[in-house]
Amino acid sequence: MIAGQGGMPHPFLRQVSVTTPADAEEAVVDLLERTFHLPPSTYSPQEIPSSVVSVFCPAAQPVTPAQFGLLRAGLKQMVSCGLVAVPGRISVRKIRQEDWAESWKRHFKPIEIGRALLIKPGWRRQRPRQGQAVVILDPGLSFGTGNHPTTAFCLSQVVACRKTGQIRSFLDMGTGSGILAMAAAKLGYHPIAAFDYDPTAIRVARANAQQNGVQKMVRFRRLDLTRATVSSLSAYDLVCANLETPLLIEHAPRIGRCLKPGGTLVLAGILAAQFDTVERVYAGLGLECVIARTENEWRSGAFCRRCRR
Repeated sequence: MIAGQGGMPHPFLRQVSVTTPADAEEAVVDLLERTFHLPPSTYSPQEIPSSVVSVFCPAAQPVTPAQFGLLRAGLKQMVSCGLVAVPGRISVRKIRQEDWAESWKRHFKPIEIGRALLIKPGWRRQRPRQGQAVVILDPGLSFGTGNHPTTAFCLSQVVACRKTGQIRSFLDMGTGSGILAMAAAKLGYHPIAAFDYDPTAIRVARANAQQNGVQKMVRFRRLDLTRATVSSLSAYDLVCANLETPLLIEHAPRIGRCLKPGGTLVLAGILAAQFDTVERVYAGLGLECVIARTENEWRSGAFCRRCRR
């Protein structure tokens, strides 16, 4: 519950929505998530072929002109790229806290990554399979729920990169809700480190880790990748960097230094049209894409050091 003045619960939230053709839903989800650093929900009215993508902000925090500008610019870019014929329609309204809570319960469903991992909200009674690790994640005003294709790919690699009889280390760059780090902890990785530039994301991630009983297994810290020194970064067996493409390109050497020999680097948050550029940059560091997946307009990849011939 969001607190208002005097620490009393605020009864309202501010819902920011974009109505867009269904084909652009994933792009709008990403635009809203990056603008507000909140996990969007989607709704598809049966009577029209469109999607309504929304984020829910504290009512006491108005939507800023800068945020409106980012939304409009992003929607115009979708038109210029040919993703949609006309830009999406932006709307803002107040809703009651209880209406928002029930909306999340309708839209957020459990996610299974093979037979190894189950991500589910606390209110769902779904039981895990035998031997299946469970991460409890109640979306709230959190950052990242595992539903986005880029997060789902990262989760699949956290599962796939385990090695029987070996303990592997893990680094999560841009941790958001902490979902990847918590999954790694549940799956036996050690040590585990996670960072984000946003202090609110770190606070939320720590709370989520405590809810899952892994708060002592993950080191969360606030860190700006663009200003990180070499001494502040260590090397890990598995590194997930679910970041914006410009960051992945500009800071590729810094990201690459965080990978141990024989390790795997997972890069996500990349539009399919930009993936070739990212791949070329990391090839220059001796990293080869060994697995890639495209879903909607997103393409993610797992990279390893090229074998010397």
